[in-house]
Amino acid sequence: MTRFALVCFLAASFLFSSGVHAAAQPCEQLAQLALPNARITSAQTIAAGAFTPPAATAAWLIGNPSLYKQLPAFCRVTADDKPTPDSDIKIEIWMPATGWNGKFRGQGNGGFAGEIDYRSLALAVLQGYASAATDTGHAAMGTDATWALGHPEKIIDYAHRAIHEMTSLSKATLKAFYGDAPKHSYFASCSNGGRQALMEAQRYPEDYDGILAGAPANYWTHLLSNALYNAQATTLDPDSYIPPSKLPAIAHAVLAACDAKDGVKDGILNDPRQCHFDPATILCKQGDSDSCLTQPQVIALKKLYEGAHDSKGQQVFPGYVPGGEEGQGGWGLWITGPAPGKALLFAFGNGFFGNMVYARADWDYKQAKLDDAVAAADKKFASVMNSSDPNMKAFQSHGGKLILYHGWNDAAISPLNAINYYESVQATMGKQQADSFVRLYMVPGMQHCAGGPGTDVFGEFGISPVNDPQHNMYLALEEWAEKGTAPSTVIASKLEAEMPAGSVPAGAAAKPKMTRPLCPYPQQAKYKGKDDPNDAASFTCENP
Repeated sequence: MTRFALVCFLAASFLFSSGVHAAAQPCEQLAQLALPNARITSAQTIAAGAFTPPAATAAWLIGNPSLYKQLPAFCRVTADDKPTPDSDIKIEIWMPATGWNGKFRGQGNGGFAGEIDYRSLALAVLQGYASAATDTGHAAMGTDATWALGHPEKIIDYAHRAIHEMTSLSKATLKAFYGDAPKHSYFASCSNGGRQALMEAQRYPEDYDGILAGAPANYWTHLLSNALYNAQATTLDPDSYIPPSKLPAIAHAVLAACDAKDGVKDGILNDPRQCHFDPATILCKQGDSDSCLTQPQVIALKKLYEGAHDSKGQQVFPGYVPGGEEGQGGWGLWITGPAPGKALLFAFGNGFFGNMVYARADWDYKQAKLDDAVAAADKKFASVMNSSDPNMKAFQSHGGKLILYHGWNDAAISPLNAINYYESVQATMGKQQADSFVRLYMVPGMQHCAGGPGTDVFGEFGISPVNDPQHNMYLALEEWAEKGTAPSTVIASKLEAEMPAGSVPAGAAAKPKMTRPLCPYPQQAKYKGKDDPNDAASFTCENP
């Protein structure tokens, strides 16, 4: 081989071995990138600390404004994706200008979606990830489903297509910008985002290597049928409504009956299934007051604990477990509301049945029959909205890893739903096969995705006071997906105050006032009977 030929060979070998590194493009040139069904609407380099979220964005999707002051320079790409004539999916892709860790993190949405989650994008970029988020095809607040009326393709976009489109377009954009595809891709989200997470694993098993699904709303049609059942149980008879002023009395009675059953009296039920609280024990005996329940309220409370059943006695969706009634994110927010018909689940149930199932803006939940509503919801949307398929062989074959988690005090989605789904995967695939790629963690005292008297920080959003796989469930997922090390106990924290934006990702300023071990289900954290109950070291993970 001549010297010239050798030089040419080595040059060609370099280009080949480095993949498409040589094809990396400056951020602004990405505006010309050709993508299937999509158009790049902007591509610009954002200077370090210079990004400000759009003013119309919901506050909870922004978080602490100081977070954005710490961001490094990044390439911000916005795109309009139109896989169908009636689709209009907005997507944002953020890519660190330097220091990319070679990984991609997809973001999900709560509720009916409708907005970009800027806080999660910022947290991901701050930790070195490229990331993307979407409004799933419509602009609206998360409790608003009026966009769905008469738009079946938009419903499909929301149900599953938008997240897959976001993922595919993002990977193509990353490859163009960095000159290389991400080495690993992850998805982490909660609630409807947990439904999206399981939808990705079941319907698009090659999109992600690791998925973290929190409090999944995956049995969507039956979850919102249960919301209809709850609405009728608490409002059809005006006397059955349980006002927020009575929730503390219910919560205190539950704790008085069951708090000590797990060996430590701390305001947290370690496994609420062991609590057999009878609402009749707080029946008013000498007139109505906030310290007791009337007979119609006792009946309503029993129905909420039992969950919806059809006319044949078959359970439609599991009921709520005792222990999560009180608190800012408790029943007063989700189930009973500040007044009849004002709880969040009323909005979700009415939005789903009125705008999607029956496609009638004047649909009245008071006139609905549960059996008919369940049948109609399943017929029209079970195959579109639900991500409850227990057979995830394709995801397992891809090498995918899945971690589920759910707070025992969840007042939005019964925690029993996560257990039911996990056990269905084990029953379908066999315990050994299921154990090779899926884990479930139940979180005592945690409400819907966060909050409550129990620990609620364990890396589910990528950050924790101690960032290692033993304290950070997201990092445990990565270690499982990349190194094959299956997760075990994860130490969760309850912080003295909300984690300040300036503390991420290291979390140095976040001080836990309590730590507890989260155990892989069915194991539970058992108090040793001595030492500080606020210290995780005082507990061991044991089978029940």
